[in-house]
Amino acid sequence: MAKYKRILVDYIGREYERKNLYLKEYAELEEKISEMDASEKKNLAARLKELKIKKDQHPYNVELKAFKDAEKTFLSKQKEEVEKFRKTVPEDLSDVVRDLTVKIRESELEAGFYEDYTELSYDAEFLYKRAKAHLRVLPKNIEEIAALETELSEAKHLDASGDHSAIKAEITSFREKQKKLLDERTKELRDKKKQGLISDKALKNGISQIKKDFKHLTTIKSFEDPVKNKKELIKSKTFELKNYIKVTRRILDADIADIRRSVPVEVEKTSPVIAHTTFLLPGLGQLLNRQYMKALLFGLGALFIYFIAIPYALGYGNYQGEGVAGLISLAEGGKRVDKSLIFLIEGIIAIMFLLIAFAIYFTSFNDVKSTEKGIIKGTRSFNWFETKSHIEEEGFPILVSMPALLIIMFIVLVPIFTAILLSFTGMDPRHQSKFSWVGLENYMLIATGTGLAGSVFWKILGWTIIWTLTATTLAIFIGFGLALLVNNPRVKGKGIFRMIYLLPWAVPAFITIMFFSIMFSKTGALTTIANDLTGLTLDFKNNTNLTRMILVMLQGWLGSSYVFLLSTGVLQAIPEDLYEAADIDGANSWQKIRKITLPLVLFQTAPLLVNQYTFNFNNFSIIYLFNGGGPFNPEKYGNLAGSTDILISYIFKLTTENQYQAIGAAITIVISLGLMMFAFFGYRNSKAFKEERL
Repeated sequence: MAKYKRILVDYIGREYERKNLYLKEYAELEEKISEMDASEKKNLAARLKELKIKKDQHPYNVELKAFKDAEKTFLSKQKEEVEKFRKTVPEDLSDVVRDLTVKIRESELEAGFYEDYTELSYDAEFLYKRAKAHLRVLPKNIEEIAALETELSEAKHLDASGDHSAIKAEITSFREKQKKLLDERTKELRDKKKQGLISDKALKNGISQIKKDFKHLTTIKSFEDPVKNKKELIKSKTFELKNYIKVTRRILDADIADIRRSVPVEVEKTSPVIAHTTFLLPGLGQLLNRQYMKALLFGLGALFIYFIAIPYALGYGNYQGEGVAGLISLAEGGKRVDKSLIFLIEGIIAIMFLLIAFAIYFTSFNDVKSTEKGIIKGTRSFNWFETKSHIEEEGFPILVSMPALLIIMFIVLVPIFTAILLSFTGMDPRHQSKFSWVGLENYMLIATGTGLAGSVFWKILGWTIIWTLTATTLAIFIGFGLALLVNNPRVKGKGIFRMIYLLPWAVPAFITIMFFSIMFSKTGALTTIANDLTGLTLDFKNNTNLTRMILVMLQGWLGSSYVFLLSTGVLQAIPEDLYEAADIDGANSWQKIRKITLPLVLFQTAPLLVNQYTFNFNNFSIIYLFNGGGPFNPEKYGNLAGSTDILISYIFKLTTENQYQAIGAAITIVISLGLMMFAFFGYRNSKAFKEERL
């Protein structure tokens, strides 16, 4: 494979012949060697070796060295001459005009020097074209800026002194007349509205337009006041001047960026050496590539790595922990006040810091490497203007996502990883301050159904599944049935029915749950009514089956409003033509529901109904608020759970009330994985997902 390329390529693939005749000859020899057979390669290899040895004697390199020496002399003289010229620029000019005038002189000298070397080097060609761009743009800019500065100066020196009481009185009188006219026209519009000649929207738009006209006319009239006119004129000219300077600089930067893109660069480098040698120091590679602003930004990243991330990971700056090492020790052998949980959390935070550090390393390395590879091919590195433009056009989505990613890492991922790792520890009531790793022991207790906490896991899981399926399915049937009922064209007063059916959703759920909890207590009103009707002595909250039945029906009622709302929206969007066509074909009501209504409703709502199942699987509030998970049966469920507890309320009791955090975390991980799988298969099997409507 050739070491050097005979052709240079820019960032969009345009090709350029090399001007460096030494590198061109070197590349041509390498290409010939790669194409020749073994017998001919020897002679060409000898020529290539001789070319390399006599590199400094090559005619092009001799000429290039002479150019470099002349350039050094020129730059030294240019600096002196520019400083002398700066002293001759009139001092009454503004700083901007003085700087631009000096820049023109500097560009004149550059253009005069580099013009003779444009065929020798692409660098000389670029500097010559850049100088010509300055000479083409800056004189016009100076004229425009000088004119704007003159206008601003004239505005500042306007004579606004004297007695302006007559003018102010005239402005006040004009404003009063216009206000009176405004009130009259507004009254006319309101009268037309009362007479039914115009609509509410026309009245609103008319009044808005009248107010705009009033404001416009009075503002124009107010400028007749010389004092206000002078202030507004100064403000306008100041803005115009600043904006013009900003825009012209951006235009010039864009012109120079175009020149950078159209004039390649030649280097003797053949591999991205800087990227590999500066990998451990983000910002240094950008500095060597002369990308100074990027070097500053990545330098800040390097400071974060070496002064925050790595020290924190090693334990420096931790509250109690030992950084990453704390994840292993979990405060074992530590001080009495040290807590294993803090060591665990700080270890996870340390890993997050290291991940950010790795991302900075990786991004910096890739940036330097891609820049170097571009330079090797012939593409000049981006200057700051080009970098900003690139970020605005392509990198902006990533840039605005970074704060959210950082928040997710520390607000979402840290608690998740804490729960995952905690499930492999022995944190229980006897080991709150200090605990150790126990591996898969907690998961084995769950799988085998043994131990104080694991023995009732499968019983609670069974009831949780039954609860989820029955309560959610009942809510769906009720909500969909009510939506069908209200959507029937023969039903009158649909608005009233919709309001009533949405009440369970509108009223806070905990209020409804607590209300029914009281009503179904041993002396509650509903219990009393049921006892009177049946002649029995019912105790709903102390009977497992009755409590479960009430919970299912209560959640069916509470959840029906959401399904009702979803179904109503879809039903109203179904074209009547479908039902008319079904009537012509002789379909009955049930067939229309089964063949038209259900498929269309499920197509739109199936993913959301999957969410309802996953929500009810973890519906803590209704279980805990209604009866605290009771009634309690210690012989069957032990002392940690009640007969209506679902897994989420069981986890709450394990962790918050009884301090079995480790086994609680393990159960949390198990049910989270189960719910993720259920949601995945539920979404994947929905028609909306298959047709990529999600």
